[in-house]
Formats: sequence, C-alpha cells, structure tokens
Amino acid sequence: MHTEKILEHLKKHGQLLDFDIAEATNISLDEVRASLSELSARGDISRCTITSYVKGKAVEGFQCRLSGFVPRPAPGRKPSAK
Repeated sequence: MHTEKILEHLKKHGQLLDFDIAEATNISLDEVRASLSELSARGDISRCTITSYVKGKAVEGFQCRLSGFVPRPAPGRKPSAK
C-alpha cells in the first residue's frame, strides 16, 4: 500500500480530495481510496464522503485530513481582544 506516501502528502498539503491526492502522487484512484480506508480505520485521518457535480454529472469522492491536526496560527499581528 501507499499509506505512508499519502500520509506525508496530507501532512504537507492539508485537507484534500482523493482525486487530488491520486493526481499529485501518481497513484491510481483505486489504490488511493484503499489506502485512505486503511488510514481511516487506523485513526490517522478523518475522511468523509462528498458528492460534487461536474457538468451536471454527480461525482462521488472522499475528502480527507489528518486526525486531530490543528494548524499553526498565521504569522503577523493579531486583533486585540476588546
């Protein structure tokens, strides 16, 4: 499986669709989905099913992100509390 490669890609790029992961890593969509299922079962990622519409045609896919991941605050000044 390609679980480690996919996990590293998610760590680097954040929340992604399975189509985007397959395209960026040059792994077939079926293999990506199998790896995502394994990562989800282990609790390494959060995964949800989405339906998007491309030219009126419904396309099913997965949206994934790391489990428990909280991004760092953006650099720069923060608004003051009032």
